[in-house]
Amino acid sequence: MSLYLVKNGEVFSPAYLGRRDILLGGHKVLAIAEPGSLLLRGLAVTEIDAAEMKVVPGFVDSLVHVTGGGGEGGFTSRTPEMQLSEAIIGGTTTLVGVLGTDSITRTLANLLAKARALDEEGLTCLCHTGSYQVPVKTLTGSIQEDILLVKEFIGVGEVAIADHRSSQPTVQELARIAAEARVGGMLSGKAGIVSVHVGDGSGKLDLLEAVAESTDIPISQFYPTHINRSRALLEAGKDFTRRGGVIDLTTSTTSQILELGEVAASEALAELLAEGVDPMMMTMSSDGNASLPSFNARGELVELKVGRPASLHASFAEAVNKYHADFTSVLTTITSAPAKLLKLPNKGRLHPGADADLVLLEKDGLAVNSVISKGRLMMYDRQVVVKGVFEL
Repeated sequence: MSLYLVKNGEVFSPAYLGRRDILLGGHKVLAIAEPGSLLLRGLAVTEIDAAEMKVVPGFVDSLVHVTGGGGEGGFTSRTPEMQLSEAIIGGTTTLVGVLGTDSITRTLANLLAKARALDEEGLTCLCHTGSYQVPVKTLTGSIQEDILLVKEFIGVGEVAIADHRSSQPTVQELARIAAEARVGGMLSGKAGIVSVHVGDGSGKLDLLEAVAESTDIPISQFYPTHINRSRALLEAGKDFTRRGGVIDLTTSTTSQILELGEVAASEALAELLAEGVDPMMMTMSSDGNASLPSFNARGELVELKVGRPASLHASFAEAVNKYHADFTSVLTTITSAPAKLLKLPNKGRLHPGADADLVLLEKDGLAVNSVISKGRLMMYDRQVVVKGVFEL
């Protein structure tokens, strides 16, 4: 068992704990103590000096297209699979893999295999069953069975609404999906959440609210993403949080998409915090390795780029450095908030018994300096030291 002692850093759990030493071993946080108070004589311990660092939990990215995505511009536009280091350089140690528009050439079996590969390489990678499509495609034959019987499956999504690429689900269809996911989650002790891709259609979040109003399914069963897609959708998202729902902001974007009206995730997050939205009611995710298409008024593709997993850290740093949002609140949205929503009690916080997922951030600018994932040093002094099997 490798032991690491992260010494004398400013520790955020994400709540501020002060200067502390953190002892890691066996994939777990073993102790958090006053600097110099841990007696480790006779033990082989690797020490990491964090005196000039902020030590925070590993980031939790709730939406990544780990097998690639897209195809909106034809076969040559299918985006590539995520590589291990793409997550590590951005401080992400836990992520949720999903399918999107394409569930024909991208399959759930492929998604599950990629998740297990990333897990073996050093990350914690979970999945959602399903995709944009309704009826929902599953691995075992039902949403409930997938969540109950497949360890990595914790919910369903991205189910698409308010988008010309969606299957245009009805209130009844969406309610049935949510009910299956909810029961599957209850029986397995998992989140059973419904991750919802929200497009730029006029319906916004109306369909989710209609399900909550017309059935016994609570609004908190839905986890809508891309809420910063437009100013109008962001306003609808604010109302969604007042009703008890959690919203997600997307950090990957392009200049073209921003020119078309998207609000940068960092700016949107700072605005939401300034207006008093509880940081536990919102998250940021990267949409990493997704295609980022821009369509004109006729629905024709005009631009397509690829999402970056490291955009999660970039937006976090920008929210603090550029928009002067509270550090702890912003950190909450990429650590403890998604971990709680996804029912991952050992993720997103630093305390004895938690998983040994740490990020060391440089105080000046908040650059990622070092990353420990599941007790393994993955990046040190800005250099990735563990890469994926096929990374050059």
